[in-house]
Amino acid sequence: MDFLDEINHDKLPQHIAVIMDGNGRWAKNQGLLRVKGHQKGTKAVKETIEACAELGVPCVTLYAFSTENWNRPKLEVDTLMKLLVSSLKKEIKTLQDNNISLHAIGNLSSLPDKAQRELTEVIEKTKNNSRLRLTLALSYGSREELVKTVQEISLKVKNNLISPHLINEAVIKEHLYTHDLPDVDLLIRTSGEQRISNFLLWQIAYAELYFTPVLWPDFTRKHLYEAIYNYQKRERRFGKTSEQIN
Repeated sequence: MDFLDEINHDKLPQHIAVIMDGNGRWAKNQGLLRVKGHQKGTKAVKETIEACAELGVPCVTLYAFSTENWNRPKLEVDTLMKLLVSSLKKEIKTLQDNNISLHAIGNLSSLPDKAQRELTEVIEKTKNNSRLRLTLALSYGSREELVKTVQEISLKVKNNLISPHLINEAVIKEHLYTHDLPDVDLLIRTSGEQRISNFLLWQIAYAELYFTPVLWPDFTRKHLYEAIYNYQKRERRFGKTSEQIN
């Protein structure tokens, strides 16, 4: 089946989030070092983002580096940070040619200075692009995000800037890293693992979850089309009954 032909362009997910898993296993299967898998994975990133832009998906968030990833071997962490810098430099033309703006969420101050500088530069250069909003989750952990949110709101309560009884979902969302993004419609995880791994816990409350055995470096636009087709075949009820929806 050609899934691209089956996609309804009037019912595209407005926000796709991706847990890009399987780089290390891909490299191991090839008899290569883990870092080679991460390098190959950058091609999957490019293909996926270009495909989303062509389809008309407005927002994509990629889980690029978690707070837990800092616990990996130093060589792998250092290589990932260097790869981040080189990829940002290399793909600035792709972002500009496809009218894509780059954003980042997470504890960005924990990134190496060079990575922070490069990230800031690309974000600034692409800030006026409007076709697709690409967000990289870097040094990101959803629990840390929620703790930060609680701390910020608590401080406002302490300083009488907000009353406790006025705290609602909208107030909480205002203090999240993703305050200017819509909630996630479709969450894709590659490599066959079926867990969330501390990613956008608040934002995926009603997301459709799609798990594929394909390792991230092997993920192509065809796999993306299949995920979106699968998403469109589901009935999203948001707590209501089928009868209410229909």
